[in-house]
Amino acid sequence: MPTKRFDAEDFGAFLALLPREVDGLALRHVMDVRHPSFATTEYLALARKHAVATVFSDSDEYPSFADVTGDFVYVRSQRSRAELASGYAPSALDAIADCARLWASGGEPAVAPRVEAPQPAGATRDVFVYFISGAKERAPAAARALIERL
Repeated sequence: MPTKRFDAEDFGAFLALLPREVDGLALRHVMDVRHPSFATTEYLALARKHAVATVFSDSDEYPSFADVTGDFVYVRSQRSRAELASGYAPSALDAIADCARLWASGGEPAVAPRVEAPQPAGATRDVFVYFISGAKERAPAAARALIERL
């Protein structure tokens, strides 16, 4: 919830409860933090310790930082506009595609907002980009336009 403030002890205890697998199936977790108090190095260290990804909410409403904390990247792009057929300007979709490629190759885009400096390049990773919120009716077109770029 947007009212839930970061408390290292409380949040660390929660992360420790997350299962790593169910019936032999490996699980990966992502945290959608909504309070600005999570934009700290202490939160990033906890998320990395527990190998939990953090949602990069491309939004003015919620904390927006793209520090990589897990073995995958989860992007929630929330800036679609109804007056654009694809929901986004071509240059914005190009930028999202560029960032997705860099994340997938193990890097981190310098243009994304962050709490810490980018980590050294690492292993390749999965990248999940969702077009959620904003002009929701444009989300399918935005996804198709991004797929074409990738």
